Amino acid sequence: RVAELAPDPRTRVIVNCAGRTRSIIGTQSLLNAGIPNPVAALRNGTIGWTLAGQQLEHGQTRRFGAISQDTRKAAAQRARAVADRAGVERLDLAGLAQWQDEHDRTTYLLDVRTPEEYEAGHLPGSRSTPGGQLVQETDHVASVRGARLVLVDDDGVRANMSASWLAQMGWQVAVLDGLSDADFSERGAWSAPLPRQPRADTIDPTTLADWLGEPGTRVLDFTASANYAKRHIPGAAWVLRSQLKQALERLGTAERYVLTCGSSLLARFAVAEVQALSGKPVFLLDGGTSAWVAAGLPTEDGESLLASPRIDRYRRPYEGTDNPREAMQGYLDWEFGLVEQLGRDGTHGFFVI
Repeated sequence: RVAELAPDPRTRVIVNCAGRTRSIIGTQSLLNAGIPNPVAALRNGTIGWTLAGQQLEHGQTRRFGAISQDTRKAAAQRARAVADRAGVERLDLAGLAQWQDEHDRTTYLLDVRTPEEYEAGHLPGSRSTPGGQLVQETDHVASVRGARLVLVDDDGVRANMSASWLAQMGWQVAVLDGLSDADFSERGAWSAPLPRQPRADTIDPTTLADWLGEPGTRVLDFTASANYAKRHIPGAAWVLRSQLKQALERLGTAERYVLTCGSSLLARFAVAEVQALSGKPVFLLDGGTSAWVAAGLPTEDGESLLASPRIDRYRRPYEGTDNPREAMQGYLDWEFGLVEQLGRDGTHGFFVI
């Protein structure tokens, strides 16, 4: 896209993100591709901008436009050259099928286009993982160490550039070649494969509302803590499943328990464990908190009743910290030290092309 966003080679291109990672990756990707423009990363991103006393813009909706075929073709050639330098492998559909048939090795099939492009049509069995995020958060989607990664797009640009970084990180990675429009035959968002859902006794929101009118019913919410803080059933306690025993002890006894989350899918998997720990009747809210809201019933917000510590996800330095400036600086200091850590670690496999 840079060739159309900045067609004059004298135009300076500045790449930024919230901190450092994506801006550095983006900047170096442009340099690796050999674009004629001068390129730089904004040091420390929007965090550094904020620490310098500058103001941020909020709520912007600017997006890149459609790309011409000539620009796309030229970008694909540059990206392929970078991927070849990094040692990225090439696969066709037959080769992919062979890898997937080898059950002693995990193979991930990842579509690195935008989620909107993925939903409009994608290769069966692929997962939507936009390339920039994939490079930064590989472990979020490829949790098996030593797995093989196969990247998919519709023009070779994003797949090859993303693959070049994954190869430098030590992954065995291939780009899928030779695809036609007909191969992108599935539509819709990606859905995670689920284990068999355990049985649970369910109640509807109206019944729960009646129960909550009298003492004895405890609602346990297994949603993400951020979702709980945004909106939850009045009186519900937020629980981290890995600390369920401690949470129940902290809350004290109840005559019965009702479990929920956004849809009650996650909560369903905790029903048997709550029954075993409490010895009390346990019910699942049918449709979860979403059904409660749809029924027009009231909700609360904030950290009303945290039965577990909010450690379910990493909170960025600008998210709800008591001293955001100190947290931002601490985050940057940690990132500055990563290169030294790599120097002490002989197992990371990272190399530079």
